[in-house]
Amino acid sequence: MTILSKAAILAAVDIKTEDVGVPEWGGTVRVAVMSGKKRDEFYAQQGEGKIAYSLFSARVLVATLVGEDDQPIFEEADIEALRAKSQAAMDRVLAVALRLNGLGPTAVEEAGKNSDAGPSGDSGSASLSPSGNQ
Repeated sequence: MTILSKAAILAAVDIKTEDVGVPEWGGTVRVAVMSGKKRDEFYAQQGEGKIAYSLFSARVLVATLVGEDDQPIFEEADIEALRAKSQAAMDRVLAVALRLNGLGPTAVEEAGKNSDAGPSGDSGSASLSPSGNQ
């Protein structure tokens, strides 16, 4: 296997995307993997307590939906407007965003299945903490 240089690593296009049909909205949206920085910002927003499901859903969409140019299409100011949209449509997109970003109760289990390393011993049944650990 080739040992990568700094330039090769920084030039790599490593942000995966997946298009999701949303018939309620009349088209398709593009969901992206969050960068490390974007993921840190997302976790910082969640705080320590429980938040409303629609707020969580909207925040995930703000952090992961991109346009054809792979740039974010929403910003924090759009969260309340997103919360007013169909939760069924939001859930369809949310499921893909959570899977692509390894978020949610089964993230540790899925990551273990997709790597050469063995499972960490975490059951994956605990809730997600702001630090990203389960």
